Parts: sequence; C-alpha cells; structure tokens
Amino acid sequence: MSCADVIDSTKEFKIAGYVEKNNQIKPNKTNLKLLGYDKDLSKIFKHIKYAHICVGQIKDLELRKKLYKKLINIGFKLPVIISPSSLISKKNVTIEDGSIIMNNVVINSSTLIQSNCIINTGAIIEHECSIKSHTHIGPGSILNGGVNVGSQCFIGAGSVIRPYAKINNKKFIKMMSRV
Repeated sequence: MSCADVIDSTKEFKIAGYVEKNNQIKPNKTNLKLLGYDKDLSKIFKHIKYAHICVGQIKDLELRKKLYKKLINIGFKLPVIISPSSLISKKNVTIEDGSIIMNNVVINSSTLIQSNCIINTGAIIEHECSIKSHTHIGPGSILNGGVNVGSQCFIGAGSVIRPYAKINNKKFIKMMSRV
C-alpha cells in the first residue's frame, strides 16, 4: 500500500490499521491490522479520530467521494498527507483535507488542490492549476500552467495536459494521453 508508505514517511501519524468494504474478505498483503468494515466506522471513530481514504482507481472515484462524505459526517478528521520527498511551492498553494501528495511530486505556485485528491508519484503540477475534489492525477503526469481539472476526474499515468486546458467533471484521461 503506497499510501501507507507515504503516511509512515511523514512521521506525523501512526497507522492503526485499515477498514475493508462490508463483508469483503481480501488476503492481507500488509502488516496492517484489520480494524473492521464500513459498517463499523462509527464504532472505530470512538477510538480513532483521523482517517485517510486509500482507494483511487478509476472505478473507485465515486466510492472515494461517498467514503469522504461518510467519514466527515461521522466526525473523522481527514488530514492532508504530503510526502517529504515532494516539492511544494511556498507561494499560494492550497491543498485541502483528505488529499495525499505522493513521493517526488512537484506543485508550483498559485495552485489549488481541493479535498480528497490523490496526486500520485512523480506528477508535476505547474503554476496556477486548479484540481477539484475527489480527483486522481496519475504517476508521472504533467499538468502545465493554468490547467483546470474538474471533480472526480482520473488523469492516467504519464499524461501531459497542455497549458490552460479545461477538463470537465468525471472525465477519464487514459494513460500516456496528450490533451
């Protein structure tokens, strides 16, 4: 789980475990503890105040949005997680709750990343970009200056988005695309 690696690398949070989808048993390939299932979130909140959503595939963007709303309604805090290996401009960059900035990402000045986004490994987000909530920017993608990405979009790995392009809500940009 690459999200867990980044969370651990920040040294800000200790990972208590993970939550699975209701009645879904998957082999645990990590050393993380299973805390329970979706239906147990209210009980889990009594002991744990912070949560992070680690689903991000194209088929999971609606699930990311639903989980985000559910966790907020229960009362969980969804912190911003930023890998220490990433470079974030100190000039007018806003990253909202629940978003994760993975390893070796560059985010330049005057950029807005709304709630619950994934900016994946090695992505470059140039100046004056806007990325709406529940969006996944794939590994190695490049958003040139002034790009506006809508909510619940998926930008595939290695894609390059031209300066000032506008990508509407719920768009899927396939891997290695030039838009």
